Amino acid sequence: MSNIKHILAISSLAMGMALPMSSIAQTMMMDQSKMGMSQSASMTDGEVRKVDRETGKVTIKHGDIKHLDMPGMTMVFTAKDKGLLTNLKPGDKVKFMVVNEGGKMVITDLQPVE
Repeated sequence: MSNIKHILAISSLAMGMALPMSSIAQTMMMDQSKMGMSQSASMTDGEVRKVDRETGKVTIKHGDIKHLDMPGMTMVFTAKDKGLLTNLKPGDKVKFMVVNEGGKMVITDLQPVE
């Protein structure tokens, strides 16, 4: 009979420890998913300063690029598709999507703002 009590006591102790660990794991997973959501790519506002259609490069003065943790500045980007630069000229207001591809900032979408 004492063996059964001993097994029940150990089982209760193990269950008591497992439940909080499960809760901690769930909380950690939720926190990670929130971080991922806040870091998801989004369009950024900018103003075109220079366009080089031949090389596929465009200089844009932009606001903070939150998903890349980059402050606002003026910099040169490479267009993934040179067609994105068609009809673009200095002074144009744009919204653009940029990704970091091996340390190279690449524009994957670019839309004029009216």
